[in-house]
Amino acid sequence: MKVKKNIIFAMGFAENAIGNNAFKPSDILIAKNGLSVEVGNTDAEGRLVMCDVMTYAQRAYKPKKVAYIATLTGSCMVALGVKMAGFFTLDDKMRDSLLAASKFANEPVWHMPLTDEHRDAMRGQCGTDLNNLGNSRWGGACTAAAYLERFIEDNRPWAHIDIAGPGCIMEADQSGFGAKLLMAFIAKQL
Repeated sequence: MKVKKNIIFAMGFAENAIGNNAFKPSDILIAKNGLSVEVGNTDAEGRLVMCDVMTYAQRAYKPKKVAYIATLTGSCMVALGVKMAGFFTLDDKMRDSLLAASKFANEPVWHMPLTDEHRDAMRGQCGTDLNNLGNSRWGGACTAAAYLERFIEDNRPWAHIDIAGPGCIMEADQSGFGAKLLMAFIAKQL
């Protein structure tokens, strides 16, 4: 691709497991960046892992921008169906670049809102900084993005791309959804 920039790729994995060491609802965890997180739902474990991966990558490599994909919420499928990803960013340049990359890669995305309502919904209920599920069942894809926004450091431009629909639906035309999108984004952004 002849991109003359360093690209950092980090992955975190979460497994739904049971046992004596599994966390439970109301457990309080301390994230890598020091924020306290109440476990509101053990099925929202992916964001617990993602926040630490994001903190690690930013502190270890000091990227100028952060963009990532995740099969994070069923709520994104409720909002957009199974063939389109939702993405969140407050940076106009990243928004425009992702929309252009989406058209080029033929992987459809939709820019989603992220407001103070979503941020407020993620406040901890028991004196913690955050709750991994939030206090409302509404706007789940948006509140998940608001949760992850708290782990962006130094006001970096960032984009959260929720590929739950196209990433989980096994159709031939959607295999590997997000890979072409990110590659087109990198090629056009840098």
